[in-house]
Amino acid sequence: MSNNNLGSGRGGASPYDDDTSSTSTTSAGSPIPDFNASNIQLSTVAPAFGISSSAAAASGLQTRQPDYLDYDQKGRGIFSIMCTNSGISYLVGVTIGGLYGLKEGLARTPSSRWKVKLNSVLNHCGRHGSGLGNMMGASAIMYSLYEGVADSFELDAYTGPIQPPAPLFAGMMTGATYYMRAGPRVAALAGTIGLGAVGGTFALYSDQWALLMLRWKNRLGQQRTRVSSAAADKR
Repeated sequence: MSNNNLGSGRGGASPYDDDTSSTSTTSAGSPIPDFNASNIQLSTVAPAFGISSSAAAASGLQTRQPDYLDYDQKGRGIFSIMCTNSGISYLVGVTIGGLYGLKEGLARTPSSRWKVKLNSVLNHCGRHGSGLGNMMGASAIMYSLYEGVADSFELDAYTGPIQPPAPLFAGMMTGATYYMRAGPRVAALAGTIGLGAVGGTFALYSDQWALLMLRWKNRLGQQRTRVSSAAADKR
């Protein structure tokens, strides 16, 4: 009578049991298969799922490479900076000019009637606001263009301790260009004023100018020391 384990609760022997003494395992004579998926090439099995090998390679299934973020050391482009600067400058100019026009419109109204006051305020706000906004917007466009030109030609490599030279160059050229129709003297004066305005702004909000002044003082002190020592040697 054969030994049948069905229904006994013990179950039959399996070729994948850990017991090496089992007759089924020894009769099979094959090792337990390894189901580790780390060695599987996804590009190889991709056609089985309806994905072509080229699409698998393009999607990164074949070789996974690390993703790198693009970083532009130069920052934003010249036209992006120009649009931002001109828009902000125009809004600031319109606001300041509008407030000044409101004051002038209320002070110079020819009548105390409400409609006449409103008309006077609107006229003065439109006149002063648009004028100052257009001037500041145009100045911002020229300043941004000149600053971009200075950065493209890398003027900082030729100015030595004067860093950064691009804003100074842009301020000088903006003033000179804006008043160039008034003559060379007025243009030169406007360029000097623009240079001084930008330089003063950087002197207030940048530590580089303080370091530059210290360098100049140190150089002047060294020159004076050399001159005094040379005069003492001659004596």
